[in-house]
Amino acid sequence: MSASTPKAASGPGAPVGPGSSVGPGSSVSNASGSVSNPPDAASHPADAASNPPALAKKMRWYDGFAMSLTMPAALIASLGASIGGLGAWGAIALWAGSMLLATVANWIYTELAAMFPESSGGIAHYATEGWKKRAPFVGPLASIGYWFPWTTALSVYAGIIGSLVQAQWFPGQDWSLDLGIATLDFPIVVGIAVIVLLFGAAMFGLHAAMWVVYVTGGMLLVPLAVFIVMPFLSGDWHASNLHWNLHGGAGIRESLVWLYVMAWTSFGVEVCATFAPEYKDTVKDTSRALRAGVLFSLGIFILLPLALAGYVGEGPIALDPTTFYVSAFNDLVGGAADLMVVFLIASLLLIMITGLADGSRVLYNMGKEGTTVKQVGVLNRRGVPARALVIALVVNVVVLVWLKTPLAIIVTGNLGYILTHVLAISGFAMLRKDRPDMARPIRLPNFFIPLAWLLAAFLTVVLVVGATGFSITGYGGYQELGIACGVLVLSVLLWMYRKHVQDPRDAASASASASATESASARRG
Repeated sequence: MSASTPKAASGPGAPVGPGSSVGPGSSVSNASGSVSNPPDAASHPADAASNPPALAKKMRWYDGFAMSLTMPAALIASLGASIGGLGAWGAIALWAGSMLLATVANWIYTELAAMFPESSGGIAHYATEGWKKRAPFVGPLASIGYWFPWTTALSVYAGIIGSLVQAQWFPGQDWSLDLGIATLDFPIVVGIAVIVLLFGAAMFGLHAAMWVVYVTGGMLLVPLAVFIVMPFLSGDWHASNLHWNLHGGAGIRESLVWLYVMAWTSFGVEVCATFAPEYKDTVKDTSRALRAGVLFSLGIFILLPLALAGYVGEGPIALDPTTFYVSAFNDLVGGAADLMVVFLIASLLLIMITGLADGSRVLYNMGKEGTTVKQVGVLNRRGVPARALVIALVVNVVVLVWLKTPLAIIVTGNLGYILTHVLAISGFAMLRKDRPDMARPIRLPNFFIPLAWLLAAFLTVVLVVGATGFSITGYGGYQELGIACGVLVLSVLLWMYRKHVQDPRDAASASASASATESASARRG
């Protein structure tokens, strides 16, 4: 919000015009846009109330880049289905096109991230700032629309991990336990255990889990290197294995629907911006993390489907779109199926870690900035959004136990996710008009303004066509659309409760307390 934005910069560190950016040695917004950590409450009890815990500034740009490896990991989980449905050339074209759109969006987000260095709301906060003068309800819509798919990703991938563990190491564990209101089986129990373990790690702070991010990210790079390089060296890669299955008007509609489905995977690199207040050098680290993440993902999204489809073939991939990687890895390196499953699980853990960290910080920021109930906008003594993490834990356990295969729900979350991007990208253009004098440590050239409008318009078309065409990809129908709309409506209702009930009540309480203090002072005088 505007209360926490930096003052206009002046002097050597100020932006000097379009295209300028922060370079080595420059000084903007207290050198990095960062804020000092608050005094320790134990040693300075008088300051504890006025200086609440803040998100710890322990991350560097390469930490954010490691978090962005989530997207290549998510590509591994969904690539097979796209190749089977679109043909290899169609999948390559759409994944590359989707990532190019995400590249433009993330370049825009570098300016916005530097403008709001203390916000952990990411693109949802940018949408709120850009639209709050015209449509204040955009804040809760964008925030919940962003939070829902990132948070519930845990239940989706926890279930997949449970299934992989059962299939590879415990095929005989086919029992089930009927609890009346729900049924537990081996994959669900494993998934719950994974969710709880990640929740426990997150409660100690993001920095405490960064070693897990680096380990899982490093493990992900091994199969990526094998799948991208080895097929071309094997002598068994053939361009004749690649086909184009998109034709005519039906092909255009199918392309738009698949772009809708792909959005969470390709556009998700923006996760780097969510951790802006936790970077040691907010401006430089945020910009570098965003750009490194998007360029790396762009290369992976083109080369991985090209290499695998040409080596394995579209037919085998379509028959086994989830686990064909295991047999491909086995053929390329000669065995090690168990190792490949470990790598797959590691990549899914990386998605879950990032989703939990990202979603909890967005929900915390919503409570802090007034776009949902205030109870979630609180940090514990470690500077961790513990209440937001607890909500994420409960939501994901419920989704995993009762829905069991919530992939349709996650893709349904793309309704709010793409809407958030539309609002954030258009918000960038409106902020240029509404706040031209606001400090912009990273200022993009002016041609990004019409480019932002064009991108927002195209994503709106993708949103409308994709949200009404779930059946084309087999990911759901109008029931899922109704669930997505219901989540967005709930966000507005909670915002109205905050605005019309909680905030006035707190204001009245503060006024009464101030009056009592003045009366007591007058009596003593």
